[in-house]
Amino acid sequence: MAATGLRVMTVLSPRERFAPGECGAIGLLVRRLAGPGEVVVGTAPQHASFAGVAFRPVPPVFSWRGGRVRYRKGVARLIRENRPDLVEVHNRPDLALALRRCFPSLPVVLVLHNDPCSMRRARRPAEREYLARAVAVVAVSEWVRQRFVSQGVGGCVSILPNSLDLEALPAPLPPEQRENLLLFAGRVVADKGVDAFVAACAELLPRYPGWQAQIFGADDFGEQTRETPFLRALRPQAHAAGVELVGYRPHEAVLDAMSRAAIVAAPSRWGEPFGMAALEALGCGAAVLVSPNGNLPELAGQAAVYADPDSLPELVAGLESLMTDASLRARLGQAGQSRAARFDCRTMRAIRAELHAEVVRAWPGKGLFSA
Repeated sequence: MAATGLRVMTVLSPRERFAPGECGAIGLLVRRLAGPGEVVVGTAPQHASFAGVAFRPVPPVFSWRGGRVRYRKGVARLIRENRPDLVEVHNRPDLALALRRCFPSLPVVLVLHNDPCSMRRARRPAEREYLARAVAVVAVSEWVRQRFVSQGVGGCVSILPNSLDLEALPAPLPPEQRENLLLFAGRVVADKGVDAFVAACAELLPRYPGWQAQIFGADDFGEQTRETPFLRALRPQAHAAGVELVGYRPHEAVLDAMSRAAIVAAPSRWGEPFGMAALEALGCGAAVLVSPNGNLPELAGQAAVYADPDSLPELVAGLESLMTDASLRARLGQAGQSRAARFDCRTMRAIRAELHAEVVRAWPGKGLFSA
């Protein structure tokens, strides 16, 4: 049982697979934060789920109304069987609201990892107003919270940042022993600015023959990824630029590369709701370049170089400043590790447990949860 004595059930979205090599950033976060006695539920993975955390696959339940309803009914069945004190739903406002209706006396926490304005049952201001009254809403960053309350939406939204297990990170190499490597790690999609990274490398690598560049990642999480049109178009560009497309690798391999690389780039075009890859790079002691979009400035502060991915001269100049200045890389690497220490999972686990306890205390009187 958790330190607060609560029986917590954490519900993943249907796309997540709670197993090594199959889950994405949300599943990894849930694994880091899970307390004693907590049960994680989600779609059955192909392989064994993570050790050390109780997992229950959502059972198949018949419904004519499609996959969302089948999944919701399966989760409801597990709630009836396990009788938790609190349910935490990740990134699915529609599922959180459905469970609230099914179990009105059961406290429901909704954790938002992405822009809620693009989510089912949260796109319109009136929907978010209702959502904030119906369940306890938690955002992973101030940027996500601001998106939730945009357009004049009222309601209480707590913030619980994503976290790192600092003790599980590979020992970072000292600056003088790091490889002359420009590294991109993340989903290989336009939103992440990976094509801008390739274009910048095409200019820089011929000037600095002692450097190399690699891209770790694919179109999605897990070993079974697609060859998307974007990825097909990127392959010849990367080859011409001298950038190695490594493909999908397990999370541990990505962290190992970050601990060896001199520079890690996260030039996202979209508003990053949090910036987990950037946080991992900071924790691994790399010199980090990020874009000024979304939560990245709040996350990295003064511990990174900033560049607009849609300005090739700016991106080239930012990377080149790091490639040519070893002392700058060393300073940023040290600052990045100090910055990442603020997000240690042991601290966040305690904050999360207290947040859960506060929600349970407030729920009987409904308080803000008046729907």
